[in-house]
Amino acid sequence: MIDAWIREIKENPNSKAVGMFLIHNGIVRETSKTGIPIRALKLSYDKKKLEVLINEIMKREGIYSVKVWINEGLLKIGDDIMKILIAGRFRTDVFPALEELVTRIKKEIVNEEEIF
Repeated sequence: MIDAWIREIKENPNSKAVGMFLIHNGIVRETSKTGIPIRALKLSYDKKKLEVLINEIMKREGIYSVKVWINEGLLKIGDDIMKILIAGRFRTDVFPALEELVTRIKKEIVNEEEIF
């Protein structure tokens, strides 16, 4: 998936300003944020809110492309939760955009239920 996204962006003739790709791959870990062991994670997300957020990040100076995939359902330890790729001009454009995107997805878009 990530490789396909990168190829797609590089093949676009308008991508000449892209100077970096930044990738996030969140996975299910074996403990909750408080350190309690979990068995699984039930995840869902709001697709419309995600689309609005992606469009908002795309409007930032120096951001060329934003790709997001979020897994849904009952996820086991080690499963991918989400994959995100941001392509942009400079790292000073891309790093803050990725940090905000991941933070807002976790706070505003996904619903996670830890199964103990």
